[in-house]
Amino acid sequence: MKKRTKIVAYSLLLIGCCVAAAGVTTHLVNKKNSRNTPVYVTESNLPYSFASNASMIPAAKLQPVDLTEAAELAVHGVVHIKATVSGRTQVIQEMPDIFEYFFGFGDQSRQRRRQIESRPQVGYGSGVILSKDGYIVTNNHVIDRADEIEVSLNDSRIFPAVVVGTDPSTDLALIKIEGDDFPIIPMGNSDDLKLGEWVLAVGNPFNLTSSVTAGVVSAKARKIGIYEGSESIESFIQTDAAINMGNSGGALVNVKGELVGINAALESPTGTYAGYGFAIPTTIVKKVVADLKEYGSVQRAILGIRGGDVAVLRQLEENKDKDFGTIEGVYVSEVSDGGGALAAGLKEGDIITAINGKKVRTMAELQETIVQFSPGDKVEVTILRDKRSRKVDVELKNFKGNTEIVKATDIEVLGATFSTVPEQIRRQLNIGYGMQVSGLRDGLLKDAGIQRGFIILKINNRQIRSLDDIEQVYDEAVKSPDQVLFITGIYPSGRRANYAVGLDED
Repeated sequence: MKKRTKIVAYSLLLIGCCVAAAGVTTHLVNKKNSRNTPVYVTESNLPYSFASNASMIPAAKLQPVDLTEAAELAVHGVVHIKATVSGRTQVIQEMPDIFEYFFGFGDQSRQRRRQIESRPQVGYGSGVILSKDGYIVTNNHVIDRADEIEVSLNDSRIFPAVVVGTDPSTDLALIKIEGDDFPIIPMGNSDDLKLGEWVLAVGNPFNLTSSVTAGVVSAKARKIGIYEGSESIESFIQTDAAINMGNSGGALVNVKGELVGINAALESPTGTYAGYGFAIPTTIVKKVVADLKEYGSVQRAILGIRGGDVAVLRQLEENKDKDFGTIEGVYVSEVSDGGGALAAGLKEGDIITAINGKKVRTMAELQETIVQFSPGDKVEVTILRDKRSRKVDVELKNFKGNTEIVKATDIEVLGATFSTVPEQIRRQLNIGYGMQVSGLRDGLLKDAGIQRGFIILKINNRQIRSLDDIEQVYDEAVKSPDQVLFITGIYPSGRRANYAVGLDED
């Protein structure tokens, strides 16, 4: 008889939400003998190896953990966010009825205009107050495209909020409310977190405000593939503290009540909590928030390589006999043109093992480390080349290939991230210029039918060679009467396509 295998499909969910209330109790472990007489587990009757390890643990660390003070401190610094996307009227053009044309009741050369109205949409989430003057960090997907943002504090006060800046690559956003002396959650250091350490998740699951759950740190630098685009950055803290819909943007705090992460996603076969949640570590949050506050956009440092985890590559069939010289690190599969890595002499086949002496085991750890720097910063990269370790100084650059300040632009409404076309694809398609759509989210390009990977060659009959070109054409189109982008390009498969993208949403 054949065995039947039950397959459970897990979904990774962004959570405009997070957490349900739970108490924490620590119990002494005991077991009973066959006569039902309690037999308490002591060091003397444990296996030798376990007893030896137990004797090394200080008695203070074996005491129950009190989370009440951390919960009381954190709950006042977490807010409820209501994001409203207003209803819109869209004018579309359609051909007249073919029967009207044939029977003389219409003119096929004339197009009819029809209005379609959409209803307002309301979403809910959480946020964390970072400063007494009202700066709040949340997830980008909580407030994305919102026309109105309403913030409710734990003391029931309600404030309108404005967007200071957003960063889809890390799914973070900074908003602000007017006022002073707001309760805050102090920023902690997620690098100090240890596996098994107690943490609290605080937020507004299912619109239940000010909820707290407890759990432990299950893993660090976890990449779950939930964000689209090659520029997306994932290095999550994984926790078994219950996280649910509505907790997005809420706080993950340690036992001191310090912020160590922003809750962002959950893994579940049902869409609700079923074991694990994921939070963006403060090592990423600090840099993103600081840049959004000062510049309105993130000054992201780029190392200038593409690659993968050595641990994963070693498991592939084609690499079973290959000796990488190490079992962990990041294998460099491509060095980008114009990047700091190329200028410093990094090559395909190098394995990155450390940044400024800090060990790097995976691409997620590499991303989390590099994102803390700014363009123009220099880092010491430790690599393995031909199984020999060497150190290389790399000056980090931005995605434009320089170290200048990148200003926020209005092209975010397009809902896409762009990157230079890899040299291999340029040769394959025989093209000398273009910008590739490396990531898509809700926005005008996605609505027009453009798919990820599409290479934009021309917009409004102008060759596109850089992000600056896209920004200039966009600015000109917004000021023109038509407010339309006519986009010509090609997919990596060789299929050419043309799109018309209207910029007038009203």
